[in-house]
Amino acid sequence: VWHPPTPPGPGAGSAPARPPNYLSAPRNRPEGKVLETVGVFEAPKQHGKYETGQLFLHSVFGYRGIVLFPWQARLYDRDVTSPVTEKNENVAGHGSKEVKGKTHTYYQVLIDARDCPHISQRSQTEAVTFLANHDDSRALYAIPGLDYVSHEDILPYSSTDQVPIQHELFERFLMYDQTKVPPFVARDTLCAWQEKNHPWLELSDVHRETTENIRVTVIPFYMGMREAQNSHVYWWRYCIRLENLDSEVVQLRERHWRIFSLSGTLETVRGRGVVGREPVLSKEQPAFQYSSHVSLQASSGHMWGTFRFERPDGSHFDVRIPPFSLESNKDEKTPPSGLHW
Repeated sequence: VWHPPTPPGPGAGSAPARPPNYLSAPRNRPEGKVLETVGVFEAPKQHGKYETGQLFLHSVFGYRGIVLFPWQARLYDRDVTSPVTEKNENVAGHGSKEVKGKTHTYYQVLIDARDCPHISQRSQTEAVTFLANHDDSRALYAIPGLDYVSHEDILPYSSTDQVPIQHELFERFLMYDQTKVPPFVARDTLCAWQEKNHPWLELSDVHRETTENIRVTVIPFYMGMREAQNSHVYWWRYCIRLENLDSEVVQLRERHWRIFSLSGTLETVRGRGVVGREPVLSKEQPAFQYSSHVSLQASSGHMWGTFRFERPDGSHFDVRIPPFSLESNKDEKTPPSGLHW
C-alpha cells in the first residue's frame, strides 16, 4: 500500500519533487495510482516510549495507526539464551529450558479504517474481544480496529491533518492540540475507558519461539469468569503472530494444541489451519496474525502445541508454539464494559 512518490523527470511538468521522507498513499481510486501526502516520517525511537497520539505505520502489516497508551509486558523469548536465572526473576519453563522474562513495551493502538480492507487477509482487524454482560454467559463482542503493537513495529510519522486517522473512536478518545507534540492528546473518555477495562485489556506476558525460521509470538489475555450450570467458567483470548523469517514460501496446514487445566484435565485439539484459513507466508507477505479463545473450568492452566507447515515440494515440518500460562485476575470485581462508560 505504501509507496514513496516518484520525483518527476525531465518534461514531467512543474510539480516539485517531495523530500524522500514524505509518506504517501494511493487515493481510493480504481486505478490506485494517484498518490497523496499522508505525513512525514520521523526517526524511530531507540530508547524510551512513544506517547499517546503518536501516528505510525505498522512495519509488518503496513497500516496507519495512532498510539492510545503503552503497556509494559514481560517478553519470554526462547530464541535468546539467558544466563543462569537469579531468584525472584520472572521465569517461564519449557521442559528443562528456563527463559528469563525481559520487560518490553507494547502499545494499544487504533487502526485506520481505510486500511482495514487491505490487511484483513493478513491480520484480524477485530481481534480485541470482550465477554458480554452476565445475562449471556457465552456472548462475545469485538471492538474493530483495535490492536496491540510492539515497540519495534512502529514507524513513527507526523501529519498536519487534524483528523489523520479514520476510526469511530478517534475523536471520542483523542483531541487535537497544536501546542503538544504529538498534537493529539487523550480525552477524559480514553482515560476512563482504560482505567475501567484495564484488567481485560492489559497484556502481561508475551511468548516467542522460532522453529526452522518460522517465528511464533503468543500473547494471552484474561477475559473474565462466568457462571454456567452451577460452575465457574474462565475465559481467555490469545493473539498469535506467525512470521516467516526465510525467503522460502510455506503454508500453514494444521494446528495441534494441548490445553492443561489446573483442575487436572488435559485436552488435545487438532484441526485444519487456523480460524478457517491456511495462510501462505512468503517473502512479500511474511506474517499472519489472528486471535482465538479458550475456556477452562479452573482459574488457571497452560497451553502449548505445534503448527504444521507445508513446503513447495510437499514436505511438512512442525513449528513449536511456546507454552504459555492462562492466569485469571483474582481481584476482578466488575465484568468488562467494552465501549460503555
